[in-house]
Amino acid sequence: MKGIIIYKGKYGATQQYAAWLSAALNIPVATAGNETKDQLKDADYIIMGTSVYIGKLQLRDWVKKNQDLLAGKKLFLYLVSGTPAAEKEKLEGYIIGSIGADIGNKCTCFFLPGKLEFRKLSWVDKCLLTMGAKLAKGRGESISVADYNDVKVEHLSGLIASVHKLSEVSV
Repeated sequence: MKGIIIYKGKYGATQQYAAWLSAALNIPVATAGNETKDQLKDADYIIMGTSVYIGKLQLRDWVKKNQDLLAGKKLFLYLVSGTPAAEKEKLEGYIIGSIGADIGNKCTCFFLPGKLEFRKLSWVDKCLLTMGAKLAKGRGESISVADYNDVKVEHLSGLIASVHKLSEVSV
């Protein structure tokens, strides 16, 4: 089976996961918009990777633009965010809110932890994160502005296993 990884991120975590997936599955990887139509047409499955930015998938415009090419493909989607994987309902809400139920429900989804390096954020992103943390506190929630990095290759084991199962079933 032929596959491809398409990703879009903001600060590097989504790209790192894409590189690890490409190496583990021996399939090509492309930043969203840099793939060819033939690559999408020839793929039996597509792994889409996206970071979440202010509750929206970075890959949302690409998905909407390529909906016709995604039809009939086995779709995998991994989300990289600061939202804990245990908050599945919130994460699923990001998917439906960004790409809709038609595509979102066709994806096998994986929620992966990201990283935050506050000093590397743009000035706008620093302001948005700081304001978001203050607003969340007022609602009794917590958004941390402290640096963390939980991007680890082992977080991909479930996704890699799912792709391997797909390949075994089609043989």
